[in-house]
Amino acid sequence: MDKDILLKNGINPSNPRRGFLMDYALKIGNRASLVPCMNEKSYGIVMTVGDEAIHNLYAEASVADYIPEEVNIITHSKDSIRATCYNLPAESLTGTNEIYARSLYELAKQEGFPNDYLEKIKKMAKAI
Repeated sequence: MDKDILLKNGINPSNPRRGFLMDYALKIGNRASLVPCMNEKSYGIVMTVGDEAIHNLYAEASVADYIPEEVNIITHSKDSIRATCYNLPAESLTGTNEIYARSLYELAKQEGFPNDYLEKIKKMAKAI
């Protein structure tokens, strides 16, 4: 999750930590989601967000199709934590969004995620 996007939506997350989710791959269509995929890793930032704030965020029409899913995140410090990840159903992952992919690439690069992960995002952005 991108802290700046949350802040723009009036949500002040706390306790941000870098981490990864095993057996999920990032897919970027018109929108982005994590999808089950054996032996893949998806990297990101896990944060604490209040229940009411997250409910209000995902009540917006543009993201209402995302479904909460309990996952196990491995943090940068090797801690294992349970978190709720909002993902799209596979049939909703259509089209492309190169602008979003470029933005995500820059954020992932800034966070220092592994080069192989950056390359996967770069391919989704096509024109980087």
